[in-house]
Amino acid sequence: MLSLIASLTFPIMRLACGLAYTSLLTVLAQVGAAQGLWRAGRAQGLRALWKGNLTACLRLGPYSALQLAAYRRFVVLFTDDLGHISQWHAIMAGSLAGMVATIATYPTDVIKTRLIVQNRLEPSYKGILHAFYTIYHQEGFLALYRGVSSTVLGTIPFSAGSLFVYINLDKIWREPSSHFTPLQNFINGCLAAGVAQTLSFPFETVKRKMQAQSPYLPNYGGVDVHFTGMIDCFRQTVKHRGVLGLWSGLTASLLKVVPYFSIMFSTFEFCKRVCLYRNGYIESPLSYKLTPGVDQSLQPQELQELKLLRRGNLEPRKLQAKETHS
Repeated sequence: MLSLIASLTFPIMRLACGLAYTSLLTVLAQVGAAQGLWRAGRAQGLRALWKGNLTACLRLGPYSALQLAAYRRFVVLFTDDLGHISQWHAIMAGSLAGMVATIATYPTDVIKTRLIVQNRLEPSYKGILHAFYTIYHQEGFLALYRGVSSTVLGTIPFSAGSLFVYINLDKIWREPSSHFTPLQNFINGCLAAGVAQTLSFPFETVKRKMQAQSPYLPNYGGVDVHFTGMIDCFRQTVKHRGVLGLWSGLTASLLKVVPYFSIMFSTFEFCKRVCLYRNGYIESPLSYKLTPGVDQSLQPQELQELKLLRRGNLEPRKLQAKETHS
């Protein structure tokens, strides 16, 4: 059920939050086709700011469902005999789940990039299906996975950045994580997403260049450098645009990624508190104050059975007290 909700919610969130224009600006800056939102708008028109957004929305549904399903599997794999999982293992589970979902839906990401970089006046692709068909028949099946190696390698600094932030949250706020407010959780999500995205962004840039470059597109897809593979793409980008060229489009990317992941993180934390409250572990969903007299090591089903057992023991005592008074 959670996977189904996510698969329906995330595309709606993308449309509602208007994240499409930042995606277009990021991709164009990464491949070197344009710099600046207004410049991109003048060159291709206002409607062009939403190029590839439908593909991204269609991708988010199966991506989110696969990610959550895989995450649950990895959490079970990394959980110890006592039912506990460390922060490192939780982040690893999230990274591996994201990797599985990315690889499974990667062709749609390639198509999104191609739709964005193509010339609006002389488009090479008429739509999503035509782009898929054309890429497959002109360049082969592996072209739909061009740049996936850079994506996989990018999960390493992304996970390291997330872990670095999370293990230092107690020091940043000078209080235990159990006392964090919803606002603090929102800020924590912003910090984690900002650091992780910044560290992994060079791999994202190389991935976009590899996705966009094609001998079948005008000007090789508008990519500013020509290369023969991932390592050569790093080398040519640094040679022609400098080291900072690997971070082209970072600002636009952060405008999308930071609020997106911070909302997801704070929503997840609040939902977790609601579940703990409904199962009787905490007194209120607005705080982590533990319910007095509740064994926190018990599973939810065990806790419910204990409540029923205690309730059953109390009812005979009430009947006996009534009979005594009567």
